[in-house]
Amino acid sequence: MANQQLIPGPDHPITVQPHAGRVTVRLGDTVVADTTAALELQESTYPVAYYLPIADVDRAMLRDSGTTTYCPYKGTASYYSVAVGEQVVDDVIWFYPQPYDAVADIVEHVAFYPNKVEIAA
Repeated sequence: MANQQLIPGPDHPITVQPHAGRVTVRLGDTVVADTTAALELQESTYPVAYYLPIADVDRAMLRDSGTTTYCPYKGTASYYSVAVGEQVVDDVIWFYPQPYDAVADIVEHVAFYPNKVEIAA
């Protein structure tokens, strides 16, 4: 059975816009990502999610988790875990390798769960 694709609209709006300023992500004292090119994705009534260019993430810390989830508005998400020394935080990053057209700007960007890392924006 194919996944249902939905289009954002008045009942479920989604906007993507550049973030004005710097976004830094830390796990403990270690900087995992730092950028001045983040995007803000506002979906319906959810808190803003900051999507950072993957180029601004320390890829040496990333571990492919194999986890995937599906959002009918954005597509299929994949996940990374983050390893800092002996500490590994599972599924802390999500990204859409092939996002739907409505959110195409987030391709090659990743978002972090704010309850698993410190995000300063």
